[in-house]
Amino acid sequence: MSDQSVQITEYAEELISVPRAHLNLDLRQDETGLLVSHDGKTLMHFPLTRGGMAAAGFVSKALGQSVPALGEGVRARVSTGVLFRAMSIASLDFNVQESYVLLDRLLEEAALQRGGRVSD
Repeated sequence: MSDQSVQITEYAEELISVPRAHLNLDLRQDETGLLVSHDGKTLMHFPLTRGGMAAAGFVSKALGQSVPALGEGVRARVSTGVLFRAMSIASLDFNVQESYVLLDRLLEEAALQRGGRVSD
C-alpha cells in the first residue's frame, strides 16, 4: 500500500520474529493519523488520508478493535500471529482488485486466532 504511505517499522518485523501469545498494542489516533505501538515503540503508522484510514480500519478490525476517535486510544491484546496478519493487511495495495480476496482471508484468520467468531 505504498501509495497511501502506510509505514511499517523494522521493530514490528522484529517483534513478530519471536512467537508470543500475548502482546499489548496501543492504537491511538491524532492529527497525523492512526499509530499502532507496543511498549511505546511504533509498529505501524497510517496517515490521515482516505487510503491510510481505510487501511487503518481494516488493521484495527484484524486486531479486534475499532479505530479510536481523534485524540483517543484503545488497547488490543493479540498474539504475534494476529499482528502478522494485521501487518500483511497494512501492506496490501487496495488499488489491485485481488487484494480484497487476500483481505477477506487475512481478516478471517485474525478473527479465528483471536478466538472470536468470523462475521460478515
